[in-house]
Formats: sequence, C-alpha cells, structure tokens
Amino acid sequence: MAGHSDNELKLPTFEEAPKVLIVIAPYYGAISARQLESARAVLEQAGATHETVEMPGSLEIPTAIGIAHRQGDYDGYVALGCVIRGRTSHYDVVVGESARGIATLGLAGACIGNGIITVENMEQAEERADAERLDTAGAAAQAALHLIALQKRMGKPERGVGFRPGSFLHDAATKGPTVA
Repeated sequence: MAGHSDNELKLPTFEEAPKVLIVIAPYYGAISARQLESARAVLEQAGATHETVEMPGSLEIPTAIGIAHRQGDYDGYVALGCVIRGRTSHYDVVVGESARGIATLGLAGACIGNGIITVENMEQAEERADAERLDTAGAAAQAALHLIALQKRMGKPERGVGFRPGSFLHDAATKGPTVA
C-alpha cells in the first residue's frame, strides 16, 4: 500500500519502562478511538507506561507537549489528531503550525512521535487510523519509542543548553540581570 514502509524496525527494548504521554485532539470521535487503541497497543507491547490527555484541537497539541516536557516526568510523547481539509485555508494553518510546533519541540530534545493525520477526506482518515491498513498512530508510538531509546543510549542531559524560561532573572540589589 502507498505510504507503508517495506522496512519495519523492531520495537526497542528498555531496562526500565519508559513513561509516555499521549496527547490527542479527539475532534473526530471514531478516528480518535482507533488512534488511541493502536498507539496504546504499541506502547504496551514495548512495556511502556502511558497516560493520555485530550486537547481541543491539533493546534494545542504542541503546547500541551511543551508544558509536559518542561513540567512533567515523561520520557516521550505521542501526538494524535486528525485534520481534514475544509473549504478555507484554516486547514493549512493547523497542519503547518502543529507540525512546526512538534518539530521545534523535537529539535529541543522532546521525543515525539507525530501521528496527527492530515487528509483530504474522511475515507483517507479512516485508512490512516486503521491498525490493519496504514496505522499512523501505531507508527507514531513506535517513532516515540525509538527516539526514547536513542536518547537513553546517548544519555539525556539533566539540563538544557542555553537559557530556559525563568532562568534569566533581574536582581534588584545589583541593578542587573542574574542567571538562576
């Protein structure tokens, strides 16, 4: 089938179960249910623990992952949603900005599998949500697990490089900025 890889990677193995947050925008209920079922099955097959949070739409998914990455204790993330082209340019904004946000977080060190389906119609969405057909959610869970395994192998730093939100404070006593 179009879109299927002919090179299936084995799921990575872990000494300690990774903790994964699934962030889903359940805009289309039947599609979302299939996505969740598939992503959870892959995570459980790899021995990962997982939690799920819902967001109103795909634009909010990167923000939710960013909050969890900064404030939570997760090894990785699975982004799930479905965006079907409508009659306006809103589709292009949602698709582009959610993908950009996820890519930016990934480049900053978050291990994210992107399973946000972007399609022209419901038939395509159903095909991509079906675990027996294209299974984008299962593939996103696998991608997150592979990124987590790579990060664990490389050694995840305790702190990032450069400035972090809230790290640059103004010290009134010295009349100048200080780094926390």
